[in-house]
Amino acid sequence: MAGAKTNDVPVARLIGFEAKEIADGRAVVTLAAGPQHANPMGTLHGGILCDIADAAMGMAFASTLAPQESFTTVELKINFFRPVWKASLKAEGKVVRRGRSMGYLECEVSDERGQLIAKAAATCLVLRGEDANGR
Repeated sequence: MAGAKTNDVPVARLIGFEAKEIADGRAVVTLAAGPQHANPMGTLHGGILCDIADAAMGMAFASTLAPQESFTTVELKINFFRPVWKASLKAEGKVVRRGRSMGYLECEVSDERGQLIAKAAATCLVLRGEDANGR
């Protein structure tokens, strides 16, 4: 989490997104989407939307972990609602349900006009003990 809070995450540097808020089962990630993120049709690649949604949900879930716990995502789903060419995007991830071993999260990705671009959902598995070592 320390790396995420300082935006020192390799995939964030590669894609260009930033963590803006991480606390209490909620996280916000932003991205200035542009032509460098385009798919062959010229619109924002869906994988980029998936990346920022996954990052927001992962950071939100990580904010609920105890010091010796880690997690892994076991399921991720996303729906795309609008095409994007160039926009300031915000992915807002939140923990909807946090159990002892599993968590369910949702994320809305919107543009600077507040239009809903995509919605994602994920299931995360809490790792403890030896399973959490090195993660």
